[in-house]
Amino acid sequence: MKAVVLAGGSGSRLRPLTVERPKPMVPLVNKPVMSHLRDLLLHHGFRELVVTLHHMASVIQEYFGDGSDFEMHIDYSIESVPLGTAGGVKNAAQFLDGDAFLVVSGDAVTDFDLNAVVGFHKSKGALVTQVLYRVPNPLEYGIVIIDEEGRIHQFVEKPSWGEVISDTVNTGIYVLEPEVLDFIPADQPFDFSRDLFPALLEAGAPLYGYVADGYWTDIGSVQEYRQASFDVLEHRVRLPNPIGTHIGGGVWVEEDVEIAPDAQLYGPIFLGSGVRIKGGVVIHGPAVVRNSTVVDNRAYIDRSIIWRNAYIGEGAEVRGAIVCRQVSIKRKAVLFEGVVVGDRSVVGEGAMLHADVKLWPSKEVEPGATVRSSLIWGTRARKVLFGRYGISGLVNVDLTPEFAARLGAAYGSTLPKGSTVTVNRDPHRSPRMIKRGLISGLPSAGIHAADTRSMPIPVVRYYTRITDAVGGINVRLSPFDNRVVDIRFFDADGLNISREAEREIEKVFFREDFRRVYLDEIGLINYAPLVPERYTEGFLEAVDVAAIQRGGFRIVVDYANAPPALVLPNILRELGCDVVALNAQLDERRMSIPREELRRGVEQLAAITAALGTDFGVRLDVAGEQIYLVDDRGRILDGAVTLAALATLALRAHGGGTIAVPVNVSQVLDRIAEAHGGQVVRTKVDPQDLMRVAARGDIVFAGDHHGNFVFPRFQPAVDALMAIAKLMEFLAVQDVHLSEVVDGLPEFHVVKRQVSCPWEVKGTVMRRLNEQYRDRRESQIDGIKIRLGDAEWVLILPDPDRPLFHVYAESGTEAQAESLADRYARVVEGLQKGVG
Repeated sequence: MKAVVLAGGSGSRLRPLTVERPKPMVPLVNKPVMSHLRDLLLHHGFRELVVTLHHMASVIQEYFGDGSDFEMHIDYSIESVPLGTAGGVKNAAQFLDGDAFLVVSGDAVTDFDLNAVVGFHKSKGALVTQVLYRVPNPLEYGIVIIDEEGRIHQFVEKPSWGEVISDTVNTGIYVLEPEVLDFIPADQPFDFSRDLFPALLEAGAPLYGYVADGYWTDIGSVQEYRQASFDVLEHRVRLPNPIGTHIGGGVWVEEDVEIAPDAQLYGPIFLGSGVRIKGGVVIHGPAVVRNSTVVDNRAYIDRSIIWRNAYIGEGAEVRGAIVCRQVSIKRKAVLFEGVVVGDRSVVGEGAMLHADVKLWPSKEVEPGATVRSSLIWGTRARKVLFGRYGISGLVNVDLTPEFAARLGAAYGSTLPKGSTVTVNRDPHRSPRMIKRGLISGLPSAGIHAADTRSMPIPVVRYYTRITDAVGGINVRLSPFDNRVVDIRFFDADGLNISREAEREIEKVFFREDFRRVYLDEIGLINYAPLVPERYTEGFLEAVDVAAIQRGGFRIVVDYANAPPALVLPNILRELGCDVVALNAQLDERRMSIPREELRRGVEQLAAITAALGTDFGVRLDVAGEQIYLVDDRGRILDGAVTLAALATLALRAHGGGTIAVPVNVSQVLDRIAEAHGGQVVRTKVDPQDLMRVAARGDIVFAGDHHGNFVFPRFQPAVDALMAIAKLMEFLAVQDVHLSEVVDGLPEFHVVKRQVSCPWEVKGTVMRRLNEQYRDRRESQIDGIKIRLGDAEWVLILPDPDRPLFHVYAESGTEAQAESLADRYARVVEGLQKGVG
């Protein structure tokens, strides 16, 4: 059987390791990654290889030649343009002989029994066999669901935690029958996981998954490269050939190695041929020192990887770093954790490179310099930028002005040159500082910045949508932690950008490959004109002003000392409302308050509303997105009750229609919709997904039980200001008091629990839940929802940002719902046992 090795990738996430070599040629301890793969293939009897190439093809061809030096035959298939995984194999079809063949990635590190994989494939009569592997965190992989016989039933590509239903992932190793090539178009990009396999699965083809034992990793990042190197040293990978000669103490050496008598080496350590370890050197493993490298007197190396022909000077310290080929680290220089020094660079005497600094090839650091950011492209301090709330971090620790400038340049690099982006912030000084950093980065990529200053988020979303802006940025202090800043990005419609757009920004940021435009293309920075005026104009066109004016509403509004006070008072005057205003002056110190203080503020609002006999009271959050509601009897309405009341009013107003609510909301919404001739669609438990669904065109109302409400006919975004106006419109037109609507709601009981779960176990727990409740599980939207009866269900939802699960339960009484939630919380706890 022939093997096809996919070796055409550029390895951009591994830069600067891959600036001057393709990813399969990155050295893993004693030889390139692809050499270890070649040894594995030889060990299992594969002596004919077809290697697909694109990026730096000549480097691989020159190293491996025709394969005769390695007792095999190698053919090369070179792509003039990248054709994807399947497209690359199709391009190599001329070298395949009509029999089944193995496909494997050239950057895979594994010790799988390939003969067992082939045997499984033949025994099943499979068209395709995917080699699968169980991993602790499956988010960056393609999940594959198989039955007891190994037949594949479902694929989920790079899921969110809510979509994780297994920890079994696709390794990119396949056995394919030659007929598969007929399904791949020629001379165009085509991917196995994204294009071919889903189509074959839909057609009912026999696709099987073989869950392999052993070691496997995909070297996609510097961190994964470092860990794979250490795993080889610590014998977690069963290599066909030894990495050298063991001289004791976990030290493995090649030929012509010299070690001074007083050097202290604590394995596991690999020393390549010609290495010189001088007097007083201390090396703490795991560590790699490759060929012809000199480690001079009293140098200290700890958990580091040093490539060939490098020099580590006298008294230098290399701690948790990677030093590439022909690098010189001069006397008493210090490299800290995560540092990567590119080929032929020089770090001067006494210089200090702080954590995560990266030097591209051929850079020079002056003697005594302290380097805190990378040369030339900047730092990479994170693995992932985006979380649930956009990009979040501690001010001046995670999020600094220089970080913000690079982020602005990265975002701008993903947009067309000459386009405009709106930029907004709340009044606090921390978001102001970060916003200015972002604004400084945008013009460098040829993007114009339209500064909206401090406006409520819904106002900026609307302004972005109706102008020629291609996107927007909002910077705000976290509502409940004044040390944290959140940065959110909007698309041209004013909605949160897609996950694909987030990944594009992450890719540019981590590659540190920013677009730098020429002088006359540098973007402009201007204040955006007429922001509140244009919002107010569109706002008043979207509500029944006359009906609200006839209603003569008296309301209490708590502006929370925040930007809504800059816009909403004028709107309420136009609507003829008699307003008792609370906390209407902007105060930057109030942008983030403890939850207990928020609770006291709502209680004060309720007391004032009841004492004055007003129609209702409302408090806005500082962003102008959420509302906390008090009815005309002074009752504080729970978020779920507020949602049910507004949904009832919206359905009455539209004579039915479709409303959107998250999957964790009570089934009472379905009964309410049915009673009014409407229907409900469910979304993920995420305001971003709620807005995405609301934007599809047929939704009349969307909301959740956190006070986020969307009225799509104005804008498909969460908008507290519009929620207040629409509430008054509904009450006026339907001639009803809010308390009457609340009293008419059906009884419902939803409770919630949290269950701690280590990150490395979450994927396994999701797989076990999916297997255990497959027969009772509803179609997956977010997490695993188990239907137990007409009005009884449980939702088990992994938290995307924290090591825990949320358990929601609904039943006929509060006690029954509590019991149900407790029972399934124990189930989640039990499924963690025995993992790892």
